[in-house]
Amino acid sequence: MRLLKFSLFFFSIVTLAQNKLVTPYETGNGNQTTTYEQCIAFYQKLDAAFPTIQMIEKGKTDSGKPLHLVLFSADANFESNANKTVILINNGIHPGEPDGIDATMILLRNLATGKVKAPKNVLFAAIPVYNIGGMLNRNSYSRANQNGPEAYGFRGNARNFDLNRDFIKSDSKNSRSFQAIFSELQPDIFLDNHVSNGADYQYTFTCIATQHERLGGALGEFFINEMYPEMVKDMQKKKIDVVPYVNVYGTTPEKNGFNQFPDTPRYATGYTTLFNTLGFVPETHMLKAYNKRVKVTYEFMVSAISYAEKNHAKIKSVRAAAATTYKAGDSYPIDWAIDSSKVSYIDFKGFEAGYKPSDVSGKNRLYYDRSRPFTKKIPFYGKYKATQFVTVPKAYMIPQSQWPVLDVLLLNKMEYSQLKKDTIIEVETYKIAQYETAKSPYEGHYGHYNTKVERQTEKIQFFAGDYVFSTEQKGIKYLLETLEPEAVDSYFNWNFFDAILQQKEYFSSYVFEDLAKEFLDKNPKIKAELEQKKQEDKKFAENGAAQLDWVYKKSPHYEKAHLLYPVFRVN
Repeated sequence: MRLLKFSLFFFSIVTLAQNKLVTPYETGNGNQTTTYEQCIAFYQKLDAAFPTIQMIEKGKTDSGKPLHLVLFSADANFESNANKTVILINNGIHPGEPDGIDATMILLRNLATGKVKAPKNVLFAAIPVYNIGGMLNRNSYSRANQNGPEAYGFRGNARNFDLNRDFIKSDSKNSRSFQAIFSELQPDIFLDNHVSNGADYQYTFTCIATQHERLGGALGEFFINEMYPEMVKDMQKKKIDVVPYVNVYGTTPEKNGFNQFPDTPRYATGYTTLFNTLGFVPETHMLKAYNKRVKVTYEFMVSAISYAEKNHAKIKSVRAAAATTYKAGDSYPIDWAIDSSKVSYIDFKGFEAGYKPSDVSGKNRLYYDRSRPFTKKIPFYGKYKATQFVTVPKAYMIPQSQWPVLDVLLLNKMEYSQLKKDTIIEVETYKIAQYETAKSPYEGHYGHYNTKVERQTEKIQFFAGDYVFSTEQKGIKYLLETLEPEAVDSYFNWNFFDAILQQKEYFSSYVFEDLAKEFLDKNPKIKAELEQKKQEDKKFAENGAAQLDWVYKKSPHYEKAHLLYPVFRVN
């Protein structure tokens, strides 16, 4: 029987090889991954050989090469429509983690040839290689923590951006092309294939199931209580254990347990969640053999297709209902923290760990003993609680002068209108009251955090051509997460509005001294505030320059634009 199975396997490989439809990974030793050129050539052959496969170019990347999209449809209808569940796979965002690149090539071939049953209710789409520049930067050493393949790509893209931090700020052409693809497909399910880093353990496959609270309501409950558990069960039927992504570095998982990964909107699934897409990040274990990692990545995609095929109607229904979860006047959460009061326990399969003297430094170093596997119950903190809210406005007003932000909003297909004439409108304004700035660069930015605002209602002059973004649209969560400056990945925190943080006009003390006295004499209330502040703050009382600056900022001479956030809320 085993001989017969081997003969059939050998025959199928020979037949595929004759048709040149064997992937470079399959013809290698199990520890080799395709090159970029081989990958694209393989998909071109699939496209030419099967009417159910289509490969198209979809925008540019920082490398200068186009981003490709490969589609499979059992009926050769490649239009994304309401009748099919759309699955989008992203590969090679970190090309040193190529498991998904090779696994997806095999899967699309097997779908086309019928080795995997073709789903009638699913449109399957895949980006073969997202970070092309990184894949072209091929080496064998940059992944020091990883067991194979023999050669692979580099984490940074052609401009050295980590593309899995670029989904909101969109500094790269890769991100801009991805957003065009995403807006066009409007996928129901999204997978971003990765390889993990961190601790050692027995599992080959771990997974980030996106923070379900960000999906919200019935959609979030469906995702975490129905969809994900069923997919895990399907993997277990194939004898593949699944555990949440082990978010542990520098210590051991069993010591204190671990948390659900916080995939904020800068990350792939954090971004896709803003559009109510059901997102997963498969994270194979870096120290397992490459052929085993490719296999489990392949099987998880098959499980996703199987679940989508069986449950396509429900997926469509629950996502459609989620589009109306938030409306003007509702409270929307813009910051989250782990809820440590809600803990579950996992039968975790790990390895005993300990410390011994380092051969390099002589100091204690962590090590794992693979000859001593264990299964222990450890805590997993998988629930988040909202820690800050904003009230959803009716609309956001954005002056046309703020074109860098407008470009990204329009790229993401946010619906808008423009004023037809100059108009004075009563709006809620934000003044940036507090913020901190990173001391080191992060992905091309010195980002802000701990941002606080002061709110005020004012009548503001807007002009013909200024933009109005109603929150009554599918992209409501995207608007809130990017335009509310206190949100973690807001455009303010990503430095889009740094020009307002710099004061443009100042004063000469010897001139303004007389103007300040005249102003205080005419405004006794402000003069009384100054005297009170001097009594309460000794350093301020001894600093004449600080007092003069305080008066200046209370006077009509101080520029209104300083710290005034140029996005306005219509309530």
